Amino acid sequence: MLKYLWLTSFVIASDQISKWFMVSWLSLHETFAVVPFFNLTMAHNPGAAFSFLAHADGWQKWFFVGLASLVSIALLIWLKRLKPNAKLEAVSIAMILGGALGNLIDRLYYGYVIDFLDVYYGTYHWPAFNVADSAIVVGAVLLIIDSFRSKTEYI
Repeated sequence: MLKYLWLTSFVIASDQISKWFMVSWLSLHETFAVVPFFNLTMAHNPGAAFSFLAHADGWQKWFFVGLASLVSIALLIWLKRLKPNAKLEAVSIAMILGGALGNLIDRLYYGYVIDFLDVYYGTYHWPAFNVADSAIVVGAVLLIIDSFRSKTEYI
């Protein structure tokens, strides 16, 4: 099922191009209002999801680089071992892999992940995220949906 690596490549390219554009357009913490519940806001996240460990002493960069590398290798092996009819599972894994690698590139190049998508309601803002994060979430949701499907389809 490595034929689905095109999707991984698409996620990585979309993520890196969007980040490049945002870095060239907005300064750190600068905001551009799009609609009443969505802004483009430049943010740097040296931590993980929801800025977990963002204020650590710097060791977290290499911890997350190592973790993302191991997870990416595991996902690649999982993708390679899938049966040809496990298409939704392959799409899910390819999206998660693309998101993990997109954020890994940021950590290696910048030392942090570039986030810029800012969804909010009133004064409550969801933590900023990016295309890679979106691909990971969509891939995970699709993987959960796939887990509820009848496994007799794969036999």
